[in-house]
Amino acid sequence: MKLLKSNILLSTTKYAPVIGDAASTVWDFVVKYATLTYDSLRFGEIEDFPETSEPVWILGKEFSALTEKDEILADVTSRLWFTYRKNFQPIGGTGPTSDTGWGCMLRCGQMILGEALIFRHLGRDWRWSPGQRQRAEYISILNAFIDKKDSYYSIHQIAQMGVGEGKSIGQWYGPNTVAQVLKKLAVFDSWSRLAVHVAMDNTVVIEEIKRLCMPWLDFDRGACAISDEPREMNGDLEGACALAEEETALWKPLVLLIPLRLGLSDINEAYIEPLKQCFMMPQSLGVIGGKPNSAHYFIGFVGDELIYLDPHTTQPAVDPSECGQFPDDSYHCQHPPCRMHICELDPSIAAGFFCQTEDDFDDWCAQIRKVSNCRGLPMFELVDSQPSHLISTDVLNLTPDFSDSDRLERFFDSEDEEFEILSL
Repeated sequence: MKLLKSNILLSTTKYAPVIGDAASTVWDFVVKYATLTYDSLRFGEIEDFPETSEPVWILGKEFSALTEKDEILADVTSRLWFTYRKNFQPIGGTGPTSDTGWGCMLRCGQMILGEALIFRHLGRDWRWSPGQRQRAEYISILNAFIDKKDSYYSIHQIAQMGVGEGKSIGQWYGPNTVAQVLKKLAVFDSWSRLAVHVAMDNTVVIEEIKRLCMPWLDFDRGACAISDEPREMNGDLEGACALAEEETALWKPLVLLIPLRLGLSDINEAYIEPLKQCFMMPQSLGVIGGKPNSAHYFIGFVGDELIYLDPHTTQPAVDPSECGQFPDDSYHCQHPPCRMHICELDPSIAAGFFCQTEDDFDDWCAQIRKVSNCRGLPMFELVDSQPSHLISTDVLNLTPDFSDSDRLERFFDSEDEEFEILSL
């Protein structure tokens, strides 16, 4: 019985599936007993980039599929690839030792934040080379994601922090939940000193972001006035980390995550061009999303196909040595990445952007305004200050994942849907 395309294999080791009433549909069988995996794939079976004159865009970089395939693969391979792992320390001391089947969105969250750390410490043009001694900054970045309870952004930290967002350990996350969790965890990363902002209600407020990235300035008394106390925003003391050796810096590097819903059950075609434009911006960190209960990390596009890294393969956990060194080959996807037609994308996503400086952010704002004037519907609104009609920040922090349709009705009534349709 064919379950999936021939180039996707199913691993059913240690399971005894029951066909019939216990697995009434093929999909029930796949969800309960199978794990999508690359482990047994022969690289020759993975479809290469098409021979097309259309440009390939990957996180703000343009490539030619006709003349730069090696460069494309080198760029993709240099992205951090976080997948399911097994045999790590039990989460919470007594919890699961593998995230297979439930951790795909958490791994995508790791990938988008890992890309931000690469931008922050190594730069967009950094390239990974297998078998070579890596820079100390790279090792520090990777150690922040190792599957151990004391790593800043480990599966352990994300899963346990998610409990505060209403998600039990082992429960599937949506894009908004993982964005909120990453925002909370970043506060403890004193090395990177990131300012992580989650823009809610489809609105990016410039004043909020500048308060966050320059918390020592008192905007109420003027742009140059120094504030004596950290400012509380969105329920957290954002920007309250010690300034350490960079206390004279004028801008904390920004990671901007924007949870969005680009349609009802399917993506609205009016959002396709604006979504593509996001991948073309130099500040792009990509998009996390995918299909219900199957998350991917989208890093670019070619034509009408999205390019993504897939976390659905289970690899053994890696245990670093005392000096922090460890084999890192399994953290990089060394074959052509996956592609899917953009219309197959689930409408619930979170887009990410990184702005190292205030000039980067100002440039991003200018690009967003330009995109808003092009064809298609703007994916979100960019405003100078918070509009009075927005709901309070306390309610925003309780906003559920868009995938939680049973809870969504409490926040969006039918008038919102009618407004979206009329805006076409």
